[in-house]
Amino acid sequence: MGLFNKKNEGGLMDVIRCDEKEYLIWKWRPAGEDVNTTKKENAIRYGSSLRVKDGEVAVFVYPGENGNQDFIEGPFDQTIKTGNFPILSRIVGAAFGGSSPFQAEIYFINLAGLIQTGFAVPYFDIADPRFLDFTVPVAVRGDIRFKITDYKEFIKLHRLIHFDLDDFKSQIQSAVTKYVKSVVANIPSEKGIPVIQLERKLTEINDVVEESLKKRLQNEFGVTVSSVDIEDIDIDKTSDGYNQLKAVTQDVTTQTIQRQTNANLTNMEETLRIQREGMAQAQRLQNESANLSAFQLEKQAEVGVEGAKAFGQMGANGAGNLNLGGGLGMNPAGMMAGMAMGSAIGQNMAGMVGGMMNGMNQQVPPQANNVPPVPGNESYHVAVNGTATGPYTVSVLSTMAANGQLTSESLVWKQGMSNWKKAGSVSSLAGLFTSSVPPVPPVPPVPPVPPQM
Repeated sequence: MGLFNKKNEGGLMDVIRCDEKEYLIWKWRPAGEDVNTTKKENAIRYGSSLRVKDGEVAVFVYPGENGNQDFIEGPFDQTIKTGNFPILSRIVGAAFGGSSPFQAEIYFINLAGLIQTGFAVPYFDIADPRFLDFTVPVAVRGDIRFKITDYKEFIKLHRLIHFDLDDFKSQIQSAVTKYVKSVVANIPSEKGIPVIQLERKLTEINDVVEESLKKRLQNEFGVTVSSVDIEDIDIDKTSDGYNQLKAVTQDVTTQTIQRQTNANLTNMEETLRIQREGMAQAQRLQNESANLSAFQLEKQAEVGVEGAKAFGQMGANGAGNLNLGGGLGMNPAGMMAGMAMGSAIGQNMAGMVGGMMNGMNQQVPPQANNVPPVPGNESYHVAVNGTATGPYTVSVLSTMAANGQLTSESLVWKQGMSNWKKAGSVSSLAGLFTSSVPPVPPVPPVPPVPPQM
Protein backbone atom coordinates (compact mmCIF):
# COMPACT_ATOMS: atom_id res chain seq x y z
CA MET A 1 0.00 0.00 0.00
CA GLY A 2 1.22 3.46 -0.79
CA LEU A 3 2.06 6.02 1.83
CA PHE A 4 -1.07 8.08 1.20
CA ASN A 5 -3.39 5.09 1.03
CA LYS A 6 -3.31 4.72 4.82
CA LYS A 7 -6.25 5.82 6.89
CA ASN A 8 -6.07 9.52 7.52
CA GLU A 9 -5.30 10.60 11.02
CA GLY A 10 -5.77 13.93 12.70
CA GLY A 11 -9.41 14.65 11.97
CA LEU A 12 -11.00 16.52 9.05
CA MET A 13 -9.31 17.18 5.72
CA ASP A 14 -8.17 20.70 4.84
CA VAL A 15 -8.47 22.66 1.59
CA ILE A 16 -5.27 24.65 1.19
CA ARG A 17 -5.83 27.76 -0.93
CA CYS A 18 -5.50 31.58 -0.99
CA ASP A 19 -8.61 33.72 -1.36
CA GLU A 20 -6.92 37.09 -0.86
CA LYS A 21 -7.76 39.65 -3.57
CA GLU A 22 -4.60 41.75 -3.32
CA TYR A 23 -1.41 40.33 -1.89
CA LEU A 24 2.24 39.71 -2.68
CA ILE A 25 3.09 37.05 -0.05
CA TRP A 26 0.38 35.30 2.00
CA LYS A 27 0.86 32.58 4.64
CA TRP A 28 -1.77 29.84 4.86
CA ARG A 29 -3.20 28.66 8.20
CA PRO A 30 -6.19 26.44 9.03
CA ALA A 31 -9.56 28.11 9.10
CA GLY A 32 -10.21 29.97 12.35
CA GLU A 33 -6.57 30.03 13.37
CA ASP A 34 -4.56 33.20 13.88
CA VAL A 35 -1.70 33.82 11.46
CA ASN A 36 0.87 33.55 14.26
CA THR A 37 -0.49 30.40 15.87
CA THR A 38 1.66 27.27 15.99
CA LYS A 39 -1.06 24.89 17.12
CA LYS A 40 -2.16 23.44 13.77
CA GLU A 41 -0.68 25.51 11.01
CA ASN A 42 2.32 23.25 10.62
CA ALA A 43 0.33 20.03 10.78
CA ILE A 44 -0.81 19.11 7.24
CA ARG A 45 -3.09 16.09 6.94
CA TYR A 46 -2.69 13.48 4.21
CA GLY A 47 -5.54 13.65 1.74
CA SER A 48 -5.84 17.43 2.00
CA SER A 49 -6.40 19.14 -1.36
CA LEU A 50 -4.25 21.99 -2.72
CA ARG A 51 -5.69 24.68 -5.00
CA VAL A 52 -3.30 27.14 -6.70
CA LYS A 53 -4.70 29.69 -9.13
CA ASP A 54 -3.03 30.70 -12.39
CA GLY A 55 -0.42 33.38 -11.63
CA GLU A 56 0.29 31.94 -8.15
CA VAL A 57 2.89 29.62 -6.71
CA ALA A 58 2.51 27.68 -3.43
CA VAL A 59 5.71 27.15 -1.43
CA PHE A 60 5.89 24.29 1.11
CA VAL A 61 8.67 24.97 3.63
CA TYR A 62 9.63 21.94 5.72
CA PRO A 63 11.51 22.02 9.03
CA GLY A 64 15.19 21.29 8.87
CA GLU A 65 18.01 22.38 6.60
CA ASN A 66 17.69 25.19 4.05
CA GLY A 67 16.37 24.09 0.70
CA ASN A 68 13.66 21.79 2.02
CA GLN A 69 11.01 23.44 -0.11
CA ASP A 70 8.48 22.29 -2.69
CA PHE A 71 7.14 24.76 -5.32
CA ILE A 72 3.74 24.14 -6.87
CA GLU A 73 2.88 26.53 -9.71
CA GLY A 74 -0.72 27.19 -10.66
CA PRO A 75 -3.07 26.27 -12.00
CA PHE A 76 -3.16 23.23 -9.67
CA ASP A 77 -6.13 21.53 -7.98
CA GLN A 78 -5.30 18.06 -6.67
CA THR A 79 -4.97 15.98 -3.55
CA ILE A 80 -1.53 16.16 -2.03
CA LYS A 81 0.54 13.23 -3.36
CA THR A 82 4.22 12.47 -3.08
CA GLY A 83 4.46 12.41 -6.88
CA ASN A 84 3.97 16.20 -6.97
CA PHE A 85 6.14 16.91 -3.92
CA PRO A 86 9.72 15.73 -4.49
CA ILE A 87 11.06 16.99 -1.16
CA LEU A 88 8.08 15.61 0.77
CA SER A 89 8.50 12.15 -0.77
CA ARG A 90 12.16 12.12 0.28
CA ILE A 91 11.87 13.29 3.87
CA VAL A 92 8.42 12.30 5.09
CA GLY A 93 9.34 8.72 5.93
CA ALA A 94 12.57 9.62 7.73
CA ALA A 95 11.32 12.73 9.49
CA PHE A 96 7.81 11.69 10.44
CA GLY A 97 7.97 7.92 10.35
CA GLY A 98 5.36 7.78 7.62
CA SER A 99 2.64 8.98 9.92
CA SER A 100 0.12 11.71 9.40
CA PRO A 101 0.05 14.62 9.77
CA PHE A 102 3.37 16.04 8.43
CA GLN A 103 4.75 19.49 9.22
CA ALA A 104 5.18 22.34 6.68
CA GLU A 105 4.58 26.05 6.37
CA ILE A 106 2.73 27.04 3.21
CA TYR A 107 3.10 30.43 1.50
CA PHE A 108 1.31 31.72 -1.57
CA ILE A 109 3.26 34.14 -3.81
CA ASN A 110 1.40 36.33 -6.29
CA LEU A 111 3.22 36.32 -9.66
CA ALA A 112 0.54 38.18 -11.62
CA GLY A 113 -0.27 41.17 -9.44
CA LEU A 114 1.60 44.47 -9.57
CA ILE A 115 2.53 46.25 -6.39
CA GLN A 116 2.50 50.03 -6.63
CA THR A 117 4.12 52.30 -4.11
CA GLY A 118 4.91 56.00 -4.15
CA PHE A 119 8.21 57.67 -3.35
CA ALA A 120 9.26 61.23 -2.54
CA VAL A 121 12.78 62.61 -2.50
CA PRO A 122 12.91 65.77 -0.35
CA TYR A 123 14.84 68.84 -1.49
CA PHE A 124 18.53 68.22 -2.08
CA ASP A 125 21.15 70.46 -3.71
CA ILE A 126 22.28 69.94 -7.30
CA ALA A 127 25.23 71.81 -8.83
CA ASP A 128 25.28 72.84 -12.48
CA PRO A 129 28.46 71.40 -14.08
CA ARG A 130 29.09 74.70 -15.88
CA PHE A 131 28.80 76.80 -12.72
CA LEU A 132 29.79 74.68 -9.76
CA ASP A 133 29.60 77.65 -7.36
CA PHE A 134 25.80 77.72 -7.57
CA THR A 135 23.66 74.90 -6.14
CA VAL A 136 19.90 74.62 -6.58
CA PRO A 137 17.46 72.69 -4.31
CA VAL A 138 15.50 70.03 -6.22
CA ALA A 139 12.78 67.58 -5.09
CA VAL A 140 11.43 64.52 -6.94
CA ARG A 141 8.10 62.73 -6.57
CA GLY A 142 6.61 59.71 -8.31
CA ASP A 143 5.60 56.08 -7.97
CA ILE A 144 6.99 52.67 -8.89
CA ARG A 145 5.31 49.40 -9.90
CA PHE A 146 6.97 46.03 -9.40
CA LYS A 147 6.17 42.32 -9.16
CA ILE A 148 7.80 38.99 -8.43
CA THR A 149 8.82 36.95 -11.47
CA ASP A 150 11.73 34.83 -10.19
CA TYR A 151 10.15 33.55 -6.96
CA LYS A 152 13.07 31.24 -6.13
CA GLU A 153 15.48 34.17 -6.23
CA PHE A 154 13.03 36.23 -4.18
CA ILE A 155 12.87 33.51 -1.48
CA LYS A 156 16.69 33.40 -1.34
CA LEU A 157 16.78 37.12 -0.57
CA HIS A 158 13.91 37.20 1.95
CA ARG A 159 12.62 35.11 4.82
CA LEU A 160 9.04 34.13 4.13
CA ILE A 161 8.36 33.65 7.84
CA HIS A 162 6.64 36.71 9.25
CA PHE A 163 6.77 38.45 5.81
CA ASP A 164 4.95 41.80 5.98
CA LEU A 165 4.04 43.63 2.77
CA ASP A 166 3.98 47.07 4.41
CA ASP A 167 7.47 46.57 5.76
CA PHE A 168 8.60 45.34 2.35
CA LYS A 169 7.12 48.43 0.66
CA SER A 170 8.92 50.60 3.16
CA GLN A 171 12.22 48.93 2.27
CA ILE A 172 11.51 49.46 -1.45
CA GLN A 173 10.64 53.12 -0.90
CA SER A 174 13.84 53.73 1.06
CA ALA A 175 15.97 52.15 -1.68
CA VAL A 176 14.12 53.98 -4.48
CA THR A 177 14.55 57.34 -2.74
CA LYS A 178 18.28 56.77 -2.41
CA TYR A 179 18.76 55.68 -6.01
CA VAL A 180 16.54 58.39 -7.55
CA LYS A 181 18.44 61.07 -5.64
CA SER A 182 21.76 59.70 -6.89
CA VAL A 183 20.64 59.49 -10.53
CA VAL A 184 19.05 62.96 -10.68
CA ALA A 185 22.04 64.57 -8.96
CA ASN A 186 24.42 63.20 -11.60
CA ILE A 187 22.26 63.73 -14.68
CA PRO A 188 23.35 67.37 -15.35
CA SER A 189 27.00 66.33 -15.74
CA GLU A 190 26.37 62.96 -17.41
CA LYS A 191 23.71 64.14 -19.90
CA GLY A 192 24.74 67.80 -20.23
CA ILE A 193 21.38 69.08 -18.95
CA PRO A 194 21.45 72.51 -17.24
CA VAL A 195 19.95 72.37 -13.76
CA ILE A 196 17.37 75.07 -14.46
CA GLN A 197 16.09 72.95 -17.40
CA LEU A 198 15.55 69.72 -15.44
CA GLU A 199 11.78 70.24 -15.42
CA ARG A 200 11.69 70.26 -19.23
CA LYS A 201 13.68 67.02 -19.45
CA LEU A 202 11.29 64.99 -17.30
CA THR A 203 10.79 62.18 -19.84
CA GLU A 204 14.50 61.77 -20.52
CA ILE A 205 15.30 61.73 -16.79
CA ASN A 206 12.48 59.24 -16.14
CA ASP A 207 13.99 56.79 -18.64
CA VAL A 208 17.42 56.99 -16.98
CA VAL A 209 15.95 56.49 -13.48
CA GLU A 210 13.82 53.53 -14.60
CA GLU A 211 16.78 51.76 -16.19
CA SER A 212 18.85 52.21 -13.03
CA LEU A 213 16.09 51.02 -10.67
CA LYS A 214 15.35 47.88 -12.70
CA LYS A 215 18.87 46.56 -12.24
CA ARG A 216 19.27 47.53 -8.60
CA LEU A 217 15.93 46.31 -7.27
CA GLN A 218 16.26 43.03 -9.14
CA ASN A 219 19.65 42.40 -7.58
CA GLU A 220 18.80 43.52 -4.04
CA PHE A 221 15.13 42.56 -3.59
CA GLY A 222 14.43 39.97 -6.29
CA VAL A 223 11.57 41.99 -7.78
CA THR A 224 11.00 43.06 -11.37
CA VAL A 225 10.28 46.74 -11.93
CA SER A 226 7.43 47.17 -14.42
CA SER A 227 7.46 50.95 -14.60
CA VAL A 228 8.72 54.12 -12.94
CA ASP A 229 6.65 57.28 -13.22
CA ILE A 230 8.29 60.52 -12.08
CA GLU A 231 5.38 62.88 -11.64
CA ASP A 232 7.29 66.02 -10.78
CA ILE A 233 10.78 67.48 -10.57
CA ASP A 234 10.39 70.52 -8.37
CA ILE A 235 13.07 73.22 -8.50
CA ASP A 236 13.05 75.71 -5.62
CA LYS A 237 12.83 78.88 -7.66
CA THR A 238 12.84 81.06 -4.55
CA SER A 239 16.34 80.00 -3.55
CA ASP A 240 19.36 82.26 -3.96
CA GLY A 241 21.20 79.57 -5.87
CA TYR A 242 18.45 79.35 -8.48
CA ASN A 243 18.26 83.13 -9.00
CA GLN A 244 22.04 83.50 -9.25
CA LEU A 245 22.34 80.59 -11.65
CA LYS A 246 19.50 81.89 -13.80
CA ALA A 247 21.12 85.33 -14.08
CA VAL A 248 24.46 83.85 -15.11
CA THR A 249 22.79 81.49 -17.56
CA GLN A 250 20.82 84.30 -19.18
CA ASP A 251 24.00 86.32 -19.69
CA VAL A 252 25.72 83.35 -21.29
CA THR A 253 22.67 82.63 -23.44
CA THR A 254 22.51 86.24 -24.62
CA GLN A 255 26.19 86.20 -25.57
CA THR A 256 25.79 82.90 -27.36
CA ILE A 257 22.81 84.18 -29.34
CA GLN A 258 24.72 87.33 -30.29
CA ARG A 259 27.73 85.32 -31.47
CA GLN A 260 25.48 83.00 -33.44
CA THR A 261 23.69 85.94 -35.03
CA ASN A 262 27.00 87.52 -36.05
CA ALA A 263 28.18 84.22 -37.48
CA ASN A 264 24.95 83.85 -39.44
CA LEU A 265 25.30 87.36 -40.86
CA THR A 266 28.89 86.66 -41.89
CA ASN A 267 27.87 83.43 -43.55
CA MET A 268 25.01 85.20 -45.33
CA GLU A 269 27.31 87.90 -46.68
CA GLU A 270 29.80 85.31 -47.87
CA THR A 271 27.02 83.36 -49.56
CA LEU A 272 25.75 86.48 -51.33
CA ARG A 273 29.29 87.34 -52.47
CA ILE A 274 29.78 83.87 -53.93
CA GLN A 275 26.40 84.11 -55.67
CA ARG A 276 27.28 87.50 -57.17
CA GLU A 277 30.61 86.20 -58.44
CA GLY A 278 28.91 83.13 -59.90
CA MET A 279 26.32 85.26 -61.69
CA ALA A 280 29.03 87.58 -63.08
CA GLN A 281 31.03 84.62 -64.33
CA ALA A 282 27.94 83.09 -65.94
CA GLN A 283 27.19 86.41 -67.67
CA ARG A 284 30.78 86.65 -68.88
CA LEU A 285 30.63 83.16 -70.34
CA GLN A 286 27.32 83.97 -72.00
CA ASN A 287 28.81 87.10 -73.62
CA GLU A 288 31.84 85.18 -74.84
CA SER A 289 29.58 82.51 -76.31
CA ALA A 290 27.46 85.15 -78.07
CA ASN A 291 30.57 86.79 -79.59
CA LEU A 292 32.11 83.50 -80.64
CA SER A 293 30.23 83.32 -83.96
CA ALA A 294 31.29 86.84 -84.91
CA PHE A 295 34.88 86.02 -83.97
CA GLN A 296 34.73 82.89 -86.14
CA LEU A 297 33.48 84.82 -89.16
CA GLU A 298 36.21 87.39 -88.66
CA LYS A 299 38.90 84.73 -88.63
CA GLN A 300 37.43 83.03 -91.68
CA ALA A 301 37.49 86.34 -93.49
CA GLU A 302 41.14 86.81 -92.58
CA VAL A 303 41.91 83.33 -93.87
CA GLY A 304 40.03 84.13 -97.06
CA VAL A 305 42.18 87.22 -97.58
CA GLU A 306 45.32 85.14 -97.13
CA GLY A 307 43.94 82.62 -99.62
CA ALA A 308 43.30 85.40 -102.07
CA LYS A 309 46.89 86.61 -101.68
CA ALA A 310 48.10 83.08 -102.32
CA PHE A 311 45.82 82.95 -105.31
CA GLY A 312 47.31 86.11 -106.79
CA GLN A 313 50.87 85.09 -106.06
CA MET A 314 50.44 81.71 -107.66
CA GLY A 315 48.80 83.33 -110.67
CA ALA A 316 51.74 85.70 -111.00
CA ASN A 317 54.14 82.80 -110.77
CA GLY A 318 52.25 81.02 -113.55
CA ALA A 319 52.66 84.01 -115.83
CA GLY A 320 56.41 83.58 -116.06
CA ASN A 321 56.66 79.87 -116.56
CA LEU A 322 56.84 79.99 -120.37
CA ASN A 323 59.88 81.36 -122.18
CA LEU A 324 58.78 82.80 -125.49
CA GLY A 325 61.74 83.66 -127.68
CA GLY A 326 64.01 83.81 -124.71
CA GLY A 327 61.78 86.21 -122.76
CA LEU A 328 59.00 86.04 -120.23
CA GLY A 329 55.49 85.70 -121.55
CA MET A 330 51.94 85.06 -120.44
CA ASN A 331 51.12 81.41 -119.60
CA PRO A 332 47.29 81.10 -119.41
CA ALA A 333 47.38 77.45 -118.32
CA GLY A 334 49.79 78.24 -115.57
CA MET A 335 47.72 81.21 -114.47
CA MET A 336 44.57 79.10 -114.34
CA ALA A 337 46.36 76.40 -112.39
CA GLY A 338 47.68 79.02 -110.02
CA MET A 339 44.24 80.46 -109.59
CA ALA A 340 42.86 77.02 -108.83
CA MET A 341 45.70 76.29 -106.44
CA GLY A 342 45.28 79.61 -104.63
CA SER A 343 41.52 79.17 -104.42
CA ALA A 344 41.97 75.67 -103.04
CA ILE A 345 44.44 76.87 -100.46
CA GLY A 346 42.08 79.63 -99.39
CA GLN A 347 39.14 77.28 -99.15
CA ASN A 348 41.07 74.65 -97.25
CA MET A 349 42.54 77.17 -94.81
CA ALA A 350 39.15 78.77 -94.22
CA GLY A 351 37.55 75.38 -93.72
CA MET A 352 40.31 74.34 -91.34
CA VAL A 353 39.89 77.47 -89.20
CA GLY A 354 36.11 77.12 -89.28
CA GLY A 355 36.41 73.54 -88.08
CA MET A 356 38.68 74.65 -85.26
CA MET A 357 36.18 77.29 -84.17
CA ASN A 358 33.27 74.88 -84.34
CA GLY A 359 35.25 72.45 -82.21
CA MET A 360 35.21 75.01 -79.42
CA ASN A 361 31.42 74.84 -79.25
CA GLN A 362 30.80 71.14 -79.54
CA GLN A 363 32.47 67.88 -78.60
CA VAL A 364 33.39 65.82 -81.66
CA PRO A 365 32.66 62.18 -80.99
CA PRO A 366 35.74 59.97 -81.10
CA GLN A 367 36.31 57.97 -84.31
CA ALA A 368 37.79 54.54 -84.48
CA ASN A 369 41.11 54.34 -86.32
CA ASN A 370 39.77 51.77 -88.76
CA VAL A 371 36.66 53.75 -89.81
CA PRO A 372 37.03 54.67 -93.55
CA PRO A 373 36.51 58.29 -94.62
CA VAL A 374 33.20 59.40 -96.11
CA PRO A 375 33.31 58.95 -99.90
CA GLY A 376 34.07 62.16 -101.76
CA ASN A 377 35.81 63.77 -98.79
CA GLU A 378 39.25 62.23 -99.37
CA SER A 379 42.19 64.61 -99.37
CA TYR A 380 45.63 64.06 -100.88
CA HIS A 381 49.00 65.71 -100.57
CA VAL A 382 50.80 66.53 -103.88
CA ALA A 383 54.57 66.58 -104.30
CA VAL A 384 55.59 69.82 -106.02
CA ASN A 385 59.30 70.34 -106.65
CA GLY A 386 60.14 67.87 -103.87
CA THR A 387 57.83 69.55 -101.33
CA ALA A 388 54.54 68.16 -99.99
CA THR A 389 51.60 70.51 -100.53
CA GLY A 390 47.96 70.19 -99.60
CA PRO A 391 46.02 68.30 -98.63
CA TYR A 392 43.57 68.90 -101.49
CA THR A 393 40.13 67.45 -101.95
CA VAL A 394 39.35 65.34 -104.99
CA SER A 395 37.28 68.17 -106.49
CA VAL A 396 40.25 70.55 -106.27
CA LEU A 397 42.57 67.91 -107.72
CA SER A 398 40.11 67.47 -110.59
CA THR A 399 40.43 71.17 -111.44
CA MET A 400 44.21 70.94 -111.17
CA ALA A 401 44.22 67.90 -113.50
CA ALA A 402 42.02 69.70 -116.03
CA ASN A 403 44.44 72.63 -116.05
CA GLY A 404 47.47 70.39 -116.39
CA GLN A 405 48.79 71.28 -112.96
CA LEU A 406 48.29 67.65 -111.87
CA THR A 407 49.23 64.76 -114.16
CA SER A 408 49.03 60.99 -113.84
CA GLU A 409 52.76 61.04 -113.08
CA SER A 410 52.41 63.46 -110.16
CA LEU A 411 53.19 61.88 -106.79
CA VAL A 412 50.34 61.90 -104.24
CA TRP A 413 49.87 60.58 -100.68
CA LYS A 414 47.08 60.44 -98.10
CA GLN A 415 46.54 59.04 -94.61
CA GLY A 416 46.66 55.25 -94.73
CA MET A 417 49.03 54.96 -97.72
CA SER A 418 52.40 53.38 -97.00
CA ASN A 419 54.27 55.57 -99.53
CA TRP A 420 53.88 58.13 -102.30
CA LYS A 421 52.23 56.89 -105.48
CA LYS A 422 51.63 58.22 -108.92
CA ALA A 423 48.26 59.84 -109.21
CA GLY A 424 47.31 57.65 -112.18
CA SER A 425 47.83 54.48 -110.11
CA VAL A 426 45.44 55.59 -107.36
CA SER A 427 41.98 54.19 -108.05
CA SER A 428 40.09 57.21 -106.69
CA LEU A 429 42.19 59.61 -108.87
CA ALA A 430 42.68 57.56 -112.07
CA GLY A 431 39.43 58.89 -113.49
CA LEU A 432 40.78 62.45 -113.43
CA PHE A 433 43.10 61.67 -116.35
CA THR A 434 40.68 59.87 -118.75
CA SER A 435 38.77 62.92 -119.95
CA SER A 436 37.83 62.92 -123.66
CA VAL A 437 38.49 66.63 -123.91
CA PRO A 438 41.57 67.06 -126.17
CA PRO A 439 44.48 68.83 -124.58
CA VAL A 440 45.09 72.42 -125.44
CA PRO A 441 47.55 72.57 -128.37
CA PRO A 442 50.76 74.42 -127.81
CA VAL A 443 50.89 78.06 -128.83
CA PRO A 444 52.86 78.48 -132.12
CA PRO A 445 56.05 80.43 -131.78
CA VAL A 446 55.98 84.05 -132.80
CA PRO A 447 58.22 84.72 -135.82
CA PRO A 448 61.09 86.97 -135.07
CA VAL A 449 60.73 90.57 -136.11
CA PRO A 450 63.27 91.47 -138.84
CA PRO A 451 65.64 94.09 -137.81
CA GLN A 452 65.00 97.57 -139.02
CA MET A 453 67.38 98.90 -141.53
